[in-house]
Amino acid sequence: MAQNKYKIGECDQRPWGSWRVIDCGEGYVVKRIDVNPGASLSLQYHHNRDESWTIIAGDATVTLGERVMNLSIGQTVYIPAKSPHCVENKQSEALVFIEVQMGAILDEADIVRLRDKYGRVS
Repeated sequence: MAQNKYKIGECDQRPWGSWRVIDCGEGYVVKRIDVNPGASLSLQYHHNRDESWTIIAGDATVTLGERVMNLSIGQTVYIPAKSPHCVENKQSEALVFIEVQMGAILDEADIVRLRDKYGRVS
């Protein structure tokens, strides 16, 4: 049975912006992620979940393993579990994307930070 520790409406402020859970159920979580101009999330990976990101506002610079790609509105990237990844907003406008997490264990604690400009490396 899947273990999901998220609740609809749960949210958090981070040094790079914020996230809010907009839907969740057994085996999935849907979040809205807002990334401030000039900010970036950690280079990180997850043991227990895959993610799919769809850009809905702004432009994203996404690192997935050794690959770096620029994504704009409507574009999507799939991130398998255990794959190092990060996103950066190099623009002067906010970046917003929808993150769908899929897996048997969904928990905010399942973040292994490899590099972080805000001093939060695991």
